[in-house]
Amino acid sequence: MNLGWLPLPQPWRARWALYLDLIRWDRPAGWLLLLWPTLSALWLAAGGWPGWHLLLVFVAGTILMRSAGCCVNDVADREFDRHVKRTAQRPVTSGRLSAREALTVGAALALMAFALVLTTNAAAVAWSFAALAVAVFYPYTKRFFAMPQAVLGVAFSFGIPMAFAAVRGEVPVLAWGLMAANLFWVLAYDTAYAMVDRDDDLRIGIRTSAITLGRWDVAAVLAFSVLHLALWTGLVWPHAGGPWLAAGVAAAAAQVLGHARLIRGRTREGCFAAFRLNHWVGAALFAGLALQLALGG
Repeated sequence: MNLGWLPLPQPWRARWALYLDLIRWDRPAGWLLLLWPTLSALWLAAGGWPGWHLLLVFVAGTILMRSAGCCVNDVADREFDRHVKRTAQRPVTSGRLSAREALTVGAALALMAFALVLTTNAAAVAWSFAALAVAVFYPYTKRFFAMPQAVLGVAFSFGIPMAFAAVRGEVPVLAWGLMAANLFWVLAYDTAYAMVDRDDDLRIGIRTSAITLGRWDVAAVLAFSVLHLALWTGLVWPHAGGPWLAAGVAAAAAQVLGHARLIRGRTREGCFAAFRLNHWVGAALFAGLALQLALGG
């Protein structure tokens, strides 16, 4: 990553480049996959525009926590990642950053996110501890759990109850329903992601949903996506149903069909493209919801 524009001595620029590589700064698809369902929950909890304060807290907090999660994940997986073509050159795996330094960066980012949560309310602060615990636990589930993507689904969905808690001071049943729906979406796109590395993962003994599902992987990704859209729409429609929401769901459904075509051949390129593009599904749902709440009709 070229940071020649930074007014810093060369060794400092090189270090910053490693830190940015560690948190995948140039690959925003990861934090966008967390952001869109979180923003949808925030808008739904507030009945529309939630205000600048909460918007900034949850956008910045999502980016910070995803970045912290990358630090923990790379330390936990460093022995596995060196045997996978796609991950062998990550900063910790390649030895350019020590595990201790990566964890220090992750801890600093998590503390910054926690400082943001402290500006909300006690309910959101309380739920942030559970969110952190799941995020730290997830990387280790690949060693013993046949579907670690399900644990990732919980970790990637915790912005939903936290958004409701920050707005309303409580987490209603609706929030847990949306969290369950989002879990199916995570299972869909992260199974496609796991299909990229299936050959390497089989060789080194990591467990993933792509390996567990076997020849049913493509059908399962499509089924998970359909379940996500059906559950999400069924839960949201009574609160914000209308033409704008319907248009958002239709746009998301069209993308799901496009992603199914991308992974049908099970090529690395097609599966990785489906993963990278999947955040637009969440963007379409959020846009439909936000427009419906703002414009009605």
